[in-house]
Amino acid sequence: MKCHISQLPGIGSKITLRTGEEGMVVIIVHHSGKRELYFFEDASSDEADFAMDLTADETRELGAQLLGATYQPVDTDQLKLFRKQIVVDYIELSESSEIANKTLEEAAVRSRTGVTVIGIIQGDETIAIPEPATVLKPGDVLMSIGKKNQIDAMIDLCDGKEEQT
Repeated sequence: MKCHISQLPGIGSKITLRTGEEGMVVIIVHHSGKRELYFFEDASSDEADFAMDLTADETRELGAQLLGATYQPVDTDQLKLFRKQIVVDYIELSESSEIANKTLEEAAVRSRTGVTVIGIIQGDETIAIPEPATVLKPGDVLMSIGKKNQIDAMIDLCDGKEEQT
């Protein structure tokens, strides 16, 4: 990103930031403290695609957020490690599964496989974070999260391939 600062006599300063995607952000900082923010999708354009005024407090808050005051992105290496260890899969429940027509609590999926069911698609309805009393029906698609071996055990359980207990 290229940054250029120039003085605007009688007004204040103009800060121009050119992005790697050929866009441009221009900030006009007035002597009064007012800030004007302009975004140009095409840096060669004479007319901004977006513009807004910011107070000094709003500018400081925006700057703090851009610097990561409340959120720090996950380190890429940690994210890769997490992705290797944690799997999210959509598993269809077959009629031959012993957990079909049982509640999530009765099925004891987590204690049997280690998987957590974080959503259920029942026909056109989607249940996010299902309650323990939710009945698992054949044809339901269970959004499951766990380690690869746990997901494999869940697939076997939903297919009816797990040993009967």
